[in-house]
Amino acid sequence: MRRFRPDGVGTLPQRPVDVPAAPASCRDRLVERDRLEWRLADGGDPAALAEEFLAGHGLGAADLTRPAAPHRHDVCGAALYVSAAAGARMVAAPAGAANPAPALPDLAIVVYRHTDTPPPPADPPGPWWLGPWRDSWTGREHADAVEAVRAAIGRGDVYQVNVVGHAGADYTGDPRPALARLAGLPGARYGGTLHGDGWAIGCASPETLVEVTAGRVLTRPIKGTRPATAAGRRELLASAKERAEHVMIVDLERNDLARMARTGSVRVDELFAVRRWCDLWQAESTVSAALADGIGLAALLRAVCPGGSVTGAPKLAALDRIAALEPVGRGAGMGALGWVGPGRVDLGLTIRTAAADGQRLHVWAGGGITWDSDPAAEVAEAAAKAAPVRALLAAG
Repeated sequence: MRRFRPDGVGTLPQRPVDVPAAPASCRDRLVERDRLEWRLADGGDPAALAEEFLAGHGLGAADLTRPAAPHRHDVCGAALYVSAAAGARMVAAPAGAANPAPALPDLAIVVYRHTDTPPPPADPPGPWWLGPWRDSWTGREHADAVEAVRAAIGRGDVYQVNVVGHAGADYTGDPRPALARLAGLPGARYGGTLHGDGWAIGCASPETLVEVTAGRVLTRPIKGTRPATAAGRRELLASAKERAEHVMIVDLERNDLARMARTGSVRVDELFAVRRWCDLWQAESTVSAALADGIGLAALLRAVCPGGSVTGAPKLAALDRIAALEPVGRGAGMGALGWVGPGRVDLGLTIRTAAADGQRLHVWAGGGITWDSDPAAEVAEAAAKAAPVRALLAAG
């Protein structure tokens, strides 16, 4: 279950912890205490495994409604990463095509403790070279996938499917400084990194997959994109297509939260708010609920993974379409990455995310397809989402 490789990024000098959603006051004092890595081939239920491992470290994962236990001096909290393929396993859906970065785990949990000795400053980055990006499908193949989804909608098989593409590029040097730069992109609510032996992930996600605090659970789905100009904002607010696509996913998220909520407690706190990520406007809503008694981390993950905004509606039918259409696995994209601490879970959806294995850097981007989708526009939207990530990774 745990794998450690003698080569690759894991053998490079240690750097300060920069896990998305980790407490800011702790980041310069965190030291790894324990680690679990799991891959699909290991078998078993990743949701149950995550709950058991975290509960064993006193993080209260078996019942998220209980008051936070007294703080343990030997444990501050834990980074939690769940791949899209692991999320599909949790709901008995097809995992899809093979991961283009097989060194990546499908579940990673890193438990941290505090230290009174701050880590030494990181060495200056060495030489960095990133080769040309090679997309896993052409624009024509992407557009054909959009048309295939529209045909499935026309047959009544689905209402919406999120279609995702992948690109890879060779590199030399330490990828972690480049991946860490992603946290500085405007709107990166879940900016940060996580790495292990032979792999590293960098995130610039603006989207909350799930947050639990004081017995209340919320999600902030994002659907709807336009250029970050005055005209783009007006167009997004006026678009019937974007609003319909967005409301479908809000309804799906209401249903996901209802599976673990107290009866009658699910509510939409904010609907179709326009917020900025880099040079794009995006529409975001907030859905929340009171957790039912006894809900643990495993039930939470099974309810929200894989994220509705990157799958579609109905979720299981959309996952079937995704597995049939996407030629390359989602790897580190469209999963979850964040922090689990005493009385708190905060996981971002790994959109605007890149990953490195020992040889290549990988990025993923896509968008939601509805009956009104225009294939050329969908291809252009995916490219616009990936562009800031690609450009920052290529910087010297």
